[in-house]
Amino acid sequence: MKKIIVIILASTFALTVMGQDTASIKPASIAFKIGLFNFKKTPITDNASETVLQAGLQYFKGITQHLDLMMNLDFTSLKYPFYTSSKIGIPKSNEMYTALDASFNYKFLTDEHKLVPYISAGLGLASIKNSYYTAYAPLGLGLQIKAKQGSFINILSTYRAEASALTKMHYNHSISYTLPLKLREKKPVMIPPTPTVSDDDGDGVVGSEDDCPTVAGLVKYHGCPIPDADNDGINDEMDNCPNQEGTAKYKGCPIPDTDKDGINDEADKCPDISGLTRYEGCPIPDSDKDGINDEEDKCPTIAGIRGNHGCADLQPMINELASYLKFESGKVVVNKKGYAGLDALVVLLQNNATISLIINGHTDNTGTTKMNEKLSLKRASVVATYLLKKGIEKKRISQKGYADTRPVSDNKTLKGRAQNRRVDIEVVY
Repeated sequence: MKKIIVIILASTFALTVMGQDTASIKPASIAFKIGLFNFKKTPITDNASETVLQAGLQYFKGITQHLDLMMNLDFTSLKYPFYTSSKIGIPKSNEMYTALDASFNYKFLTDEHKLVPYISAGLGLASIKNSYYTAYAPLGLGLQIKAKQGSFINILSTYRAEASALTKMHYNHSISYTLPLKLREKKPVMIPPTPTVSDDDGDGVVGSEDDCPTVAGLVKYHGCPIPDADNDGINDEMDNCPNQEGTAKYKGCPIPDTDKDGINDEADKCPDISGLTRYEGCPIPDSDKDGINDEEDKCPTIAGIRGNHGCADLQPMINELASYLKFESGKVVVNKKGYAGLDALVVLLQNNATISLIINGHTDNTGTTKMNEKLSLKRASVVATYLLKKGIEKKRISQKGYADTRPVSDNKTLKGRAQNRRVDIEVVY
């Protein structure tokens, strides 16, 4: 590697003593650079490849028409993938990485050309967290693209060879924009003297051709000023809406209303979504994200269902309370747990005045259908009567008897028949 570097440096030095026509030699320039570092995984390290974004500065100074000096200063944050043999170990978190190098760029064409390919070689030194230092030799290929005012765009890919024990071979791919530290001076334009003619307003339009002889204007408007058709203070040449009064901020156009809700974007907190004035241009909010807007939602901070006006679904809670309403065979007596559930149901009804209940009585398949129809209705009636005595309005309670037509368990077993002798309750929103 050392021999390669010596050969490259010797070659670049030989190029510096070639013809020195300074007409196309690049002046001192500075560039802003962004790029990628890529550390490849190798057989002698168990570290994965590392690719990170980097930023930096470049300095260019022409030596000959075909040879430039280039200096790079790079910054990034990474976990430097040291070789396993270095016994340093991979950092647990990203650390500051700074690299400085100097290279010679040999250009195959002069700077007068639009596209100039070149090769680059040099030496550099990097610092990891100001604790470890690595030397490297950047070798690369680049393309220089000519821009305006002596500026260039540089696209460069380098292979950074190892030049010290701690160095890990890697690649750097970058793009930069170069600005000369001193712009080229423009040659003054010589204007021939004009013959003396009558021009009272001094606008360069002679009086016989000036439609506005007492007001300075332009030749294209026959000696009159640039017009302002909509009288908004922005002349028509700078006005994107010359027939509609607007503001300078929007180049002569009115303040836009992107969502067409009648509220201009500067007053609209939701400029891309149609909304209402009372919500500053935003739609009616849905605080609990249940699909029911706050103006329709009686429980705007708790997610619910539309059937309950945005409040929580009460059916699961009522099912839990009704699960205690089981009956002995042929009986209509409510047990203690059943009454406790009904007392809780009374409180729920008092707190939710907009709901009603359908109380459904059921039996097992013991006995005749006619007898079971009466028995199931009586069971529903016992529950309804208790709720009415507790102050629940009659119009909120209805009752039905289904006999043994809606079993929830197998009537062939004692346990199944016990489950079927029940009362269940439906909520109506």
